Amino acid sequence: MERIVLAYSGGLDTSVAVRWLAERYDAEVVAVTMDLGQGKELDDIRERALGVGAVRSHVVDVREEFAQDYVLPALQAGAVYEGKYPLATALGRPLITQKLVEIAEFENAGIIAHGCTGKGNDQVRMDVSARALNPDIRVVAPAREWGMTRPDEIEYARAHGIPIPASVDNPYSTDANLWGRSIECGVLEDPWTEPPEEIYMLTKAPEECPDAPAYVEVEFEAGVPTKVNGVAMPLTELINSLDTIAGAHGVGRIDMLENRLVGIKSREIYEAPAATLLHTAHRELEAIVIPKDLERIKHDMGRTYADLVYNGLWFTPAREAIDAFVAKVQERVNGVTRLKLYRGDCRVVGRKSPNALYETGLATYDEGDQFDHTAAEGFIRIWGLPLETTARQSRRRAAANS
Repeated sequence: MERIVLAYSGGLDTSVAVRWLAERYDAEVVAVTMDLGQGKELDDIRERALGVGAVRSHVVDVREEFAQDYVLPALQAGAVYEGKYPLATALGRPLITQKLVEIAEFENAGIIAHGCTGKGNDQVRMDVSARALNPDIRVVAPAREWGMTRPDEIEYARAHGIPIPASVDNPYSTDANLWGRSIECGVLEDPWTEPPEEIYMLTKAPEECPDAPAYVEVEFEAGVPTKVNGVAMPLTELINSLDTIAGAHGVGRIDMLENRLVGIKSREIYEAPAATLLHTAHRELEAIVIPKDLERIKHDMGRTYADLVYNGLWFTPAREAIDAFVAKVQERVNGVTRLKLYRGDCRVVGRKSPNALYETGLATYDEGDQFDHTAAEGFIRIWGLPLETTARQSRRRAAANS
């Protein structure tokens, strides 16, 4: 009998998928659930998977691995898709796929399966990642095959005695992990409609935030955030702490028109309090410790890195090469960034580093100015020499033709 390893979330799609895969492929289905810090109660998910027909159920805690091996490299690279999306879901998919492939080998299964639809980005991320890890693995996506609408799925579940999750009446499709939360569907599909307050779970509305601003200091060591307001903590704990602090001040709401990999534009809503704060803090600290030319190269690498992650190309030589480049840059990224949080706004109000390239003696206009002003005229003349030469030639040509 065939054996299939299914990424199981406990929702309607994957609950129906257990029974559908068993019937369609005459297979034993092994359910696998990964804890990426999504905040859901996973204590009973093993029982739920077995209850809907899985022969075995694995629940794997990958929060630390996700933070260290996926979130941190993306943060250090400055990977923010189209300048807004910190890539929470996109970063989680290659790790989920990696664990599916590993468990498939352990279970002697030749097929892995996931609940992605045929028009989203996640199907690409998971299918491509799987084949990058094991070219011989077969990937099945029931939602791409079965052709059922949501009401059809509910009816299928009722006909086969599959417990229907309480969340099926929710009009929104959501995904969450340690690095953020995404919300789509329902009224959000109209890009003119303001998102209703009910969709937000991690962030307060600006009008409900505290009257006084909060100041947060984040310390980095070689590009790794290690302390919040002077208190050292592990990365996962630090992210959770900043989620609470920033979310309480309304920081981290993102509303964007996004270019999906499959060729369509999609209105997406994200909540990413910690990611927003940490990207802001890290970017500002880099700005004070690395020179202009390197900063621009690093910015371009960050955009490329974001595209690789978003497009499902995590397990590639390109991503590994950028990681090596970024790691070299991070050697200088030591210091503290101070941020002010107020009613949804997150702005840098201070930065300091033992590696700072900022020197007051060169920057000041007051007493103590050490800049050599006499060098400016010669510099400007040489800098503008190509333009001056072009202008002289143009004037000569114009005179010759007159």
